[in-house]
Amino acid sequence: QVQLRESGGGLVQPGGSLRLSCAASGVNFSRYWFYWVRQAPGKDLEWVSTINPTGDYTNYLDSVKGRFTISRDNDEMSVSLQMDSLKSEDTAIYYCAKDKSGLGRGRGTQVTVSS
Repeated sequence: QVQLRESGGGLVQPGGSLRLSCAASGVNFSRYWFYWVRQAPGKDLEWVSTINPTGDYTNYLDSVKGRFTISRDNDEMSVSLQMDSLKSEDTAIYYCAKDKSGLGRGRGTQVTVSS
């Protein structure tokens, strides 16, 4: 069973960058697909990005393509989300999860994009 813990959020101005990290504990980390999902205030949980077990397949929500980059380090048992050119609409709690619907996600990390 893999348990997840997110970190790296914060307050950033529009156009800025943040790097989120997801630390995993448990066994068989390298067998899992991982996902980043987010929840903006008053909105439903939204899928953001996917990465396969070997890291050679990634996918992104259209609105973050070209701005966000997902990666993983199986030796370190971690998944990252590099977020560049941030916009106010990226403001949300970001979660690392074991499926696209947010199953098994951690407690999340708050990202606030504001001037």
